[in-house]
Amino acid sequence: MALFDKRGSSMLQIRKAGERGHAQLGWLNSFHTFSFGDYYDPNEMGWGPLRVINDDTVAAGKGFPTHPHRDMEIISYVLDGALAHKDSMGSGTEIRPGDVQMMEAGSGIAHSEFNASDKDPVHFLQIWVIPNLSGLEPSYQQHNFDDGEKRGRFRLVVSPQGADGSLRIHQDMAMYSALIDGDEAIDWTHDPKRLAYVHVARGSLKVNGMDVGAGDGIRVADESMLTFGNGNQAEVLLFDLPAN
Repeated sequence: MALFDKRGSSMLQIRKAGERGHAQLGWLNSFHTFSFGDYYDPNEMGWGPLRVINDDTVAAGKGFPTHPHRDMEIISYVLDGALAHKDSMGSGTEIRPGDVQMMEAGSGIAHSEFNASDKDPVHFLQIWVIPNLSGLEPSYQQHNFDDGEKRGRFRLVVSPQGADGSLRIHQDMAMYSALIDGDEAIDWTHDPKRLAYVHVARGSLKVNGMDVGAGDGIRVADESMLTFGNGNQAEVLLFDLPAN
């Protein structure tokens, strides 16, 4: 059961990691924050344009063979190991911790994602955002954001304008990443007319005084302030999203 923190008209709804959908395919261990594949919950179809957060661990030497996508913004965020990406545009890269990769599927693209190691697993987040335009020309972006840029602060990693070296997305949303440990604390001012989503990628911390840990997510609505602190090697993603 999700937990709620309500103060006046504001709402924070926590979905615990263990409530997520789960797929175990031998080579793939995947947890689905929202409905995906064989996991379907009509109450978990996304939050605003944020449609998918899959927490994937892929065994050494294994991966997703070439498959198509269209009209979706697909973000890969590697936590451990290395992910090898190839696509029909000719892009071929490895994505490692600190890297954020975004693929604009647009009018249609095919790609594969494999563990770049034949010894160690790769752990990454696959994030899908619905674009505000369809039929766009496919594109690929990748950038490394150093830990120092995220230490004790939210670093902008994806935005509509590609501001401050972030990756550009075709949607009125922004994605931030932070590392929070020990005495580090962040006060985040939020427009209460917009939505937000918090995903704890690893570690644990308190958000507005509530304990959350790896894999937990928080839906945020009608809220003007989020406080993050008491971190224990926490890595946190924050999505600032339109309400409509």
